[in-house]
Amino acid sequence: MAFRNFSLRIRIFISMILLILLAYLLIAVVTIFQYGEQKEEYNASRFERKENATILNISYAFNESSLEKITENIPIIFKHTIFEIASVHKVNIKMYDLKGKLLVSSVLDNEPNERLEQHEFDLLQEKGNHRLKLKKNLKGGSLQVSYAYIYDDNLNAISIMKLYYLQDNTFQDKDLQEFLFRLGFVYIIIFFIAIVFAYFLSSYITKSINTVISKMSQTGLNKKNEKIYLEVTSVEIKKLVLAYNKMVDELEDSAVKLAQSEREQAWREMAKQVAHEIKNPLTPMRLTVQSFERRFDPTDENIKEKLKEYSNTLIQQIDVMTSIASAFSDFAQMPTKRKEKLEVVSVIKTALDIFDLDTIQFTTNVEQVIVDLDKTQLIRIVTNLIQNAKQATEDIENPIISLELQDQESGIKIVVSDNGKGIDEELKEMVFEPRFTTKSSGMGLGLAMIKKIIEGYNGSINFSSTVGKGTVFTIFIPKEN
Repeated sequence: MAFRNFSLRIRIFISMILLILLAYLLIAVVTIFQYGEQKEEYNASRFERKENATILNISYAFNESSLEKITENIPIIFKHTIFEIASVHKVNIKMYDLKGKLLVSSVLDNEPNERLEQHEFDLLQEKGNHRLKLKKNLKGGSLQVSYAYIYDDNLNAISIMKLYYLQDNTFQDKDLQEFLFRLGFVYIIIFFIAIVFAYFLSSYITKSINTVISKMSQTGLNKKNEKIYLEVTSVEIKKLVLAYNKMVDELEDSAVKLAQSEREQAWREMAKQVAHEIKNPLTPMRLTVQSFERRFDPTDENIKEKLKEYSNTLIQQIDVMTSIASAFSDFAQMPTKRKEKLEVVSVIKTALDIFDLDTIQFTTNVEQVIVDLDKTQLIRIVTNLIQNAKQATEDIENPIISLELQDQESGIKIVVSDNGKGIDEELKEMVFEPRFTTKSSGMGLGLAMIKKIIEGYNGSINFSSTVGKGTVFTIFIPKEN
């Protein structure tokens, strides 16, 4: 995985070095393997020649002797001759009778009543008239053993000859070591040459690529992008340069189209936000007028107080609309805030008066709390969240919307919850985005704006929602901001 993180130049360099090392390793392995095979063939052939020569000498000794060529005469015939034959051919010879009992040997320290081992005798019996050859590898060489029958003139077996020869491989192993050493010395020279060659080759290959990378890293949608011109380069790099230059031309055209599209989109988004924010106060104003029309009684002795209350409510919503219009005139600084000593409990109650109080539960742990806030913006926060909660519970049989105000040591906490449909998991990340709106969940573009209002007071707003159970919005505004 780390190799992939290297630059192309480093990867080319490392690959060439590894290729040299791999070639040396493969040649060394093949050399050792070939040497082993040749050594085995040479030793087997040499031992076979010794074996054939020994058998001929034994036959000659029989012919020179005046004794009959039978098993019983073997110890007499070869009592001294076997040492001469073993010395000439540099082998050890033991001759047994057909039952495996030792008759005569060129080895002086033989065990009394020595016999062929049973497994050797069994293997020889299985071979029949054929020779049996065994081999055992020892340190510095190999012990080669052969078993063969000795026959009389009538081709009747009269003895078993055991011939064993210790092959010394020291010279061959030393020769192999010298060859590998010389080969290694040659490859060390090749290795250093390859390092230099790989360095310059990798630099040459990646030079044009680095030029392309440098230009591409400086490429931007809102920049004046320069084309690449290379005099000498490979076919592949030339195609890459042509593709880059074509991309620069297309990027310039796209930048013009994108700038125009962004301006149009900005106007569309501005229009959506203005329309949405103006719609929010219009709804409570309509409800206020309808409520006033439904409850108006000229004979009511408190008619003037009620008329004044309705007028104040309408004036508050008109002030909200005025604030919206002023804020959108300078959207970059929207929303502007005017701090004033504000009694939060009464302002929230006033904001809730325009809604159906039967479905809204307002609770607080204090009778009054004073915070430095903009009254109009606090009303916008409350009415926006309540309006969204009402939309989320439109199809609920028993809708419940609660607003809880908590006076804490460091600030105030406002919790608005409902038992509506909730927000789908995949939509939660988009709730506070300016373009996000969905009527079924009750979240509109206003959430992005009230989030900016709350953050303007160094506060925070977050929510939790479960589909089918409802949504809870939690707002915290510090007392000193």
